[in-house]
Amino acid sequence: MNVILDLCVIPLGVGVSVSKYVAACHELLKKSGLSHSLHAYGTNIEGPWDEVFTVVKQCHATVHAMGAPRISTTIKLGTRTDRAQTMQEKVDSVNKKLKKNNSE
Repeated sequence: MNVILDLCVIPLGVGVSVSKYVAACHELLKKSGLSHSLHAYGTNIEGPWDEVFTVVKQCHATVHAMGAPRISTTIKLGTRTDRAQTMQEKVDSVNKKLKKNNSE
């Protein structure tokens, strides 16, 4: 089963800046080959359920190994059984509607 997941990993006890931890997780995502897209407060990831959750676990292990004693993570996810749909298709669908609404 494929999943589209929104991931926000927040290391606690490491100070104000967390960008080096986010960058470490993104290196794992690149190596995984999964489609992903960074945004201001997290990362969208898509792919097979087990592969996506494997990389989420790897992110946690890596951030802990970097010295974060605690991590708070927020995950939102969606699956479909009626048809396949990518993250880009979801965004394109909304943009198409916005363009149509702006031209009326």
